[in-house]
Amino acid sequence: MFYRENGQFKSSYSSDQAIFPIAQDRAFVIGILLVAFCGVPFFINEYWANAILIPLLVYALAGLGLNILTGYCGQVSLGTGAFMAVGAYASFKLVGFFPEVNYLILIFVSGLVTAAVGVVFGLPSLRIKGFYLAVATLAAQFFLIWLFNKVGWFYDHSPTGMITVRPIDFFGVRVTGPEATPAAKYLFTLTIIATLTLTAKNIVRGRVGRSWMAIRDMDIAAELIGIKPLQAKLSAFAVSSFYIGVAGALYFGVYLGSVEPLEAFDINQSFYVLFIIIIGGLGSILGAFLGAAFIVLLPILMKNLMVGGFGVASGTAGHVEILLLGALIIFFLIVEPHGLARLWQIAKEKLRLWPFPH
Repeated sequence: MFYRENGQFKSSYSSDQAIFPIAQDRAFVIGILLVAFCGVPFFINEYWANAILIPLLVYALAGLGLNILTGYCGQVSLGTGAFMAVGAYASFKLVGFFPEVNYLILIFVSGLVTAAVGVVFGLPSLRIKGFYLAVATLAAQFFLIWLFNKVGWFYDHSPTGMITVRPIDFFGVRVTGPEATPAAKYLFTLTIIATLTLTAKNIVRGRVGRSWMAIRDMDIAAELIGIKPLQAKLSAFAVSSFYIGVAGALYFGVYLGSVEPLEAFDINQSFYVLFIIIIGGLGSILGAFLGAAFIVLLPILMKNLMVGGFGVASGTAGHVEILLLGALIIFFLIVEPHGLARLWQIAKEKLRLWPFPH
């Protein structure tokens, strides 16, 4: 009853092809953005910023990047952690080389550097696919992490092998380091994620996105109708790596502040982001955010419930968390392969017919 498009007439092609053609969807998204930009900064504190909101946004951006490659183009990748490391180390070196340049520009350039690296490691996708491509990207994971750990130039020859973010101001407001306020870090991260999400939504709705989905569904048929696999696959690797690189730069600069590659960007990080898109939904912009929210909030909920509520040892709670996460992944793969985004879509379809039976 309250989610129907009856009477919402479209008088032009632009209104018919809008990102949110249904008024209820537009109102819902605008409401979420208003709360996120105008409400949350007044109440946010260190715990909400560092434990929930900023990691949720960063992982959502990383999941969005991987979803572009795997969900929309069908190219399996297990090197997400390494590409996040490229973005992190690129931003670290760029800030050192160009300290006077706007930090937002340096993050954008870090994404471009990661995109170039992603294209290089995406070249095998022109000849191999599926499991073999996953192994090729896994090789990139181990090679890049080894490179950042062994070559001292990347971490300025620090004795500890770690890189630490420098204090950076964005138009006079500190956004990195311990002196940055939670609201400043949150708003800086949210602005980047909102802009890139809107950009991704437009890309996947356009000609480039349709070519990705054609390659995903049947690459031979896509080539027969004029789509060039070389351009489609490499563009997917480039855009995906750009998003993941920006996520890595934010993960290092705004969220953690200091990282060590063997711990912060190991293979577990790649699987972590892969689980986000599996649970959230492959081939869905919304799925990246739903999956990130689920993955970030589940450990906090389990810890508060088991350790704080039932007095279970923290080590046992950690094992239960891993078992539950694995069970949920198997559940979604069997019962609903399109994840939480599909469940949300089904709920909206039922609302269109409520209170009448489906």
